[in-house]
Amino acid sequence: MKIAFFEIHPWEKSIIKRKLKKHRLVFINEPLTEKNAAKAKDAEVISIFIYSKINHKIIKKLPKLKLLITRSTGFDHIKIGDCRKRKIIVCYRPNYGENTVAEHTFALILSLSRKIHKSYLRTLSGNFGIEGLKGTDLEGKTIGVLGAGKIGKHVIRIARGFNMKVIVNDRHEDEFLAEQLNFKYVSLKEILKKSDILTIHIPYSKENYHLINAKTISQMKKGAMLINTSRGEIVDTGAVIKALDSKKLSGVGLDVIEGEILIKEEKELLHKKINKEAWQQIVEDHTLLSKENVVFTPHIAFYSKEALHRIIDSTIQNIKDYENGKLDESYIVC
Repeated sequence: MKIAFFEIHPWEKSIIKRKLKKHRLVFINEPLTEKNAAKAKDAEVISIFIYSKINHKIIKKLPKLKLLITRSTGFDHIKIGDCRKRKIIVCYRPNYGENTVAEHTFALILSLSRKIHKSYLRTLSGNFGIEGLKGTDLEGKTIGVLGAGKIGKHVIRIARGFNMKVIVNDRHEDEFLAEQLNFKYVSLKEILKKSDILTIHIPYSKENYHLINAKTISQMKKGAMLINTSRGEIVDTGAVIKALDSKKLSGVGLDVIEGEILIKEEKELLHKKINKEAWQQIVEDHTLLSKENVVFTPHIAFYSKEALHRIIDSTIQNIKDYENGKLDESYIVC
């Protein structure tokens, strides 16, 4: 088979070449776009990451495509309906980094609760004073976990290790799990009202666009912290800025933000015409990230050595299983 890998790194190439050596392999560093789709026009299998935005225009340029694998847990960058019409199998990575993202979630929480980011910047300038660096304990605090999927479950386990009270909001309630891990399922209204820390672990969909907005933030406990390692679009950036300014929120920890692709591609934007909404998003993002009670990491919650190897290994296994007609259904979106 001809197999094309987009958004690929040198260390990944060596593993792929060794394990898929009997196939014709194509490696492209950039995301898959309409402009470079011709490089994979004969590929039966294509592997991408989150910056490849797959729609019917790109699919039309890939007449032989049968299997599309995204090396990510989220798949909102793929128009699933367009793939289904062409009978293209779409696979994702449902379980490569549950513990990895959960651990990063607590890295953000601890950075805020113990003011680690402020302390680090202060010591760089030679100031070793402790004024303004008083932290808060996690023990006894209530953490609200929005979404108790595979990542959320790891967050719950870690929180229990800190002796925190855990409340959870999820569409699918598992009372056995709740008893086992000692947490309680509550409504969205209650999780907003009672959480000292609210952490988001739900996939993005049109239904939960700006789920965290001015109205829902107004229902939160004054001085609560908000953590998002899921998808930026779930949180209304403008509403968060206002909540920080009014001290409704005491701190925000983010691994994702709205318009993060625009932030990454600002140099490119200088040579393009973009709409008013896009520029507004860039301004809001910079305003948010410049605040001292905001900790931001550039979409790296998944980014550990172990997790990256699990992604490549499972992607290669998907391809081998597809070749043998035994593709694991737990990896299939459609």
